Amino acid sequence: MKILHVITSLETGGAEHLMVDLLPMLNEFGQEVELCVFYGRKTDFYNQLKKKNIIIHALSNKANYYSLKYIFKLHKITKGYDIVHTHNTAAQYFTVVWKRKGIKYVTTEHSTSTRRRQYKIFKLLDRWMYKQYDKIICISEPSESNLRKYIGNDYPILTINNGIDVHRFINSSRINFNLGDAKIITMVAGFRYEKDQPTVIRSLKYLPENYHLFLVGDGEKRAEIEALINFMNLNSRVHLLGVRSDIPQILKSSDVIVMSSHREGLSLSNVEGMASGNPFVASDVEGLREVTDGYGVLFPHEDEKKLAKVIYKLTTDDNYRSIIVKRCQERALQYDISKMAAAYNSLYIHLYNSNK
Repeated sequence: MKILHVITSLETGGAEHLMVDLLPMLNEFGQEVELCVFYGRKTDFYNQLKKKNIIIHALSNKANYYSLKYIFKLHKITKGYDIVHTHNTAAQYFTVVWKRKGIKYVTTEHSTSTRRRQYKIFKLLDRWMYKQYDKIICISEPSESNLRKYIGNDYPILTINNGIDVHRFINSSRINFNLGDAKIITMVAGFRYEKDQPTVIRSLKYLPENYHLFLVGDGEKRAEIEALINFMNLNSRVHLLGVRSDIPQILKSSDVIVMSSHREGLSLSNVEGMASGNPFVASDVEGLREVTDGYGVLFPHEDEKKLAKVIYKLTTDDNYRSIIVKRCQERALQYDISKMAAAYNSLYIHLYNSNK
């Protein structure tokens, strides 16, 4: 079976990271899987996929995600595939404007909500777009519930939980960052609207001076984050690590992993943090709550004081820390990527056989 995944880019992000882990596993199931990207910049994710012998088709070498030319390019590229599977808004729309007969179209909804859902015009467009797909995959139960509320129940929607290579994080090695007796708090997330790095930064003013924050990622909110760090005089305690390929090692070398967000679908960084062997703390928001509650520790949305108290307890109470770490790793094992890949593969086989 020939399967083409379509995504806007291989920049940092959960959907992009998913490509790196999922596509090689689908090949191991015996499928012939390739990837099409709108923006073909050779990022770390791009290079990782090439090393795993994934064929990548790039539509452009420019970061332009909404060129109408992509409609024609996609129509040409999709010839000969049995399944076309899209991710991200532009790919979801442009791929199905000019569909090919005999191909089954699948898309994955990676968030619990999007800003475009606030506008009636997008609701009409989205209802048309989702109707073009044979299956719509949501990455968590909250994501499916919210999508059904938005477009209704007359759509082929199902949930396949996101997953990661859990053992890669459990068995990773440590890095010496030469910070002496520092306590390291780490957050791995793109610098974008849905994420809430500012709350974690502000929590440092309620923690001792030897508590440092590592922010892994990059994005459009970088200038805003840098301004906040400067305003609070935290340049020596907040470290912007950028986009990294050694995230398992960074997480293993940390004392507390935090995911502070305004909303989530099912955060892969959430599960990675829980697998790391360190305690995981998350905002009490939809998408994080469902995975973390009862395993890691939740703190009230945008409450830096409560976050600081949680972090301090996890770094000073060894018994409490051990309990949380054990629960987190047990939870992470429920989201191993092997389960997700098997569910995707079964869906593809079902769709392929329905064409016969």
